[in-house]
Amino acid sequence: MKDHLKSFFVGAALFMLIAPVSAKITLPAFFTDNMVVQQNSMLTLEGKAKPQRTVTVVASWNKQKYTVKSQADGSFRLEIPTPVAGGPYTLTLSDGEKLILDNVMSGEVWFCSGQSNMQMPVAQWGGVMNYEQETAEAQYPSIRLLQIERRIGYTPATDVEIIGGSWKECSPITVADFSAVAYFYARELWKNLNVPIGVIDCTWGGTPAESWTSAGTLKQVAEFREKLTEMEALGFDKERLMAAYQKEMQAWEREFMNRDAGYGEGQPLWISSLQTGDGWQPMQLPGFWERNGLDGFDGVVWFQREIEIPAAWQGKEVRLSLGKIDDEDITYYNGQEIARGQGHATPRSYMIPANEVKAGKGVLTIRVTDYGGEGGINGAPEDLYAEVGGERISLAGKWIYRIGMSVTDIPAKPVSPESSHYPSGLYNAMVSPLTAFPVKGVIWYQGEFNSGGSGKEYATLFSRMITDWREKWGIGDFPFVYVQLPNFEPVDPEPSVEGNGWRWVREGQLKALNLPNTAMAVTIDVGDPFDLHPVDKYDVGHRLALAARKLAYGEKIVGMGPLYKKMSVKGNKIILEFTNQGKKLVMGTSPYIPAGKPPHPKPTKLTGFGIAGADRKFVWADAVIEGNKVIVSSSEVAVPLAVRYGFSNSPRCNLYNEKGLPASPFRTDSWDK
Repeated sequence: MKDHLKSFFVGAALFMLIAPVSAKITLPAFFTDNMVVQQNSMLTLEGKAKPQRTVTVVASWNKQKYTVKSQADGSFRLEIPTPVAGGPYTLTLSDGEKLILDNVMSGEVWFCSGQSNMQMPVAQWGGVMNYEQETAEAQYPSIRLLQIERRIGYTPATDVEIIGGSWKECSPITVADFSAVAYFYARELWKNLNVPIGVIDCTWGGTPAESWTSAGTLKQVAEFREKLTEMEALGFDKERLMAAYQKEMQAWEREFMNRDAGYGEGQPLWISSLQTGDGWQPMQLPGFWERNGLDGFDGVVWFQREIEIPAAWQGKEVRLSLGKIDDEDITYYNGQEIARGQGHATPRSYMIPANEVKAGKGVLTIRVTDYGGEGGINGAPEDLYAEVGGERISLAGKWIYRIGMSVTDIPAKPVSPESSHYPSGLYNAMVSPLTAFPVKGVIWYQGEFNSGGSGKEYATLFSRMITDWREKWGIGDFPFVYVQLPNFEPVDPEPSVEGNGWRWVREGQLKALNLPNTAMAVTIDVGDPFDLHPVDKYDVGHRLALAARKLAYGEKIVGMGPLYKKMSVKGNKIILEFTNQGKKLVMGTSPYIPAGKPPHPKPTKLTGFGIAGADRKFVWADAVIEGNKVIVSSSEVAVPLAVRYGFSNSPRCNLYNEKGLPASPFRTDSWDK
């Protein structure tokens, strides 16, 4: 027995020598060297230490000692005040073993969030405007960058993952893959405030506002109430949510296929030969189908064309470049499925297997499904081709198409719990943990995804999300500054084009200015007709910073462009008045000049205004600036009732204030269409 006890104690002692007695104090992942804390705030330190030990915290900015006793599980929580802007400082925590955070700055911290246009990095994705120079000159050690890893959660998390593991000083290396908008914003604040700036890049491309909103708030929005009630009943448990989703998805797919005219008994009908029957019509590609006769259509469209395969290509793999397809596709060649793809405005590149390649005519069929917004096969003509060994055959030009079905015929497609679109998924995993970290405010750039369908629901959803975040941070109505969607796609031929929901999303963003302490950067003049991700991110960051400097820091500047205030009717004219006009209203042009293009010509007339009478049909209006008012009229409308300005997907409008800030699109009516 003694030998057994001796062996036990020797073994135990050995284990204690080779195993750590205790880990160091741990804090949430965003507490690292190089971090910026919000000046003049209360910083919450919540972490783990040795159980039931006194935890001490010493901040070098005041050299005071703060103490708290850890719980039985090692958890502890205490608050310490932060100083006015300055640094560098150290933050030392100890439970008998020290954890030291070095090079800590006190300054202004901004949470930067949204979808791809906020995520777009300085020097990746092809680079933003002047990215080579911007990257090379990005040496700002007082600007600190933090990137949140993209994750999905089902209940609110207490911590996040950090890309790169820590806060980083801004440098040519660290800024290259960081949000360009956030960087340009931070740089302008730093230059004007002369204090350390911390920016947190919490973004995910192609995501809707509902995924960024907490479950409790989302349940209050009528559109999501049923879904959130279901999630709640399943205990927000991933396995149960996935099981329910798979059952729902199976039923939806059966219904979807049954409604698609391109299927018969579960098999595709239009893939083996070129179709010539009734229902097939020509369409020039590339181009969104809304611009080619299918205005406002969401659903399935089948596309076909022949390819003449040269004899030299026989038996060789053929690469298909199919431009940017929205949202999903199934591609067939001579009756055989080649590939499937998904993703909004995502380039498709597929290979036809060598054994399927025969000299002569071949039939290419693409089944495209779009669930909302613009749909079809888009991009530049040079992006559509078949290629072998550098030799190309253009696929741009005439195709034939036929509608398979409309999405209005079936319920909306279920959203997977593993999707970044899942309600509250991004809030839970990426936002909730940061609500314990004091910030000055938020900048936000999102809305493209929510333009699907009508986009009219965005006004309620977006305002609720803003209020939701403010409640969760618990630091009052902090400044919330956001981007109104830019122009996108070719210029609309009419004053008020139904199209997708971009105009309604912009209106929803305009309405959010009714919330306290909000401001909006109008970007209707710096978009790209053919690129969802315009490269001029400098002007976006600049306009956000102007708005923040006025809203959050009280500078006596013009922070936004003109906003519609009121109208009056005088004879056959409508008189419009504005706020944020500065000293005067002017005709202006976009500050963005694409590389290799000449400067914009000086405008000679005011554009973008439509006017309507009792028939609610808008026609282009004559508009002139008189003092600080705009006078709108048309010979076609004797008794005008309403004006719309820039109220379409991609308007051409040029009303600015003298500071070069564009007016927000608006409408004076409340009509449904």
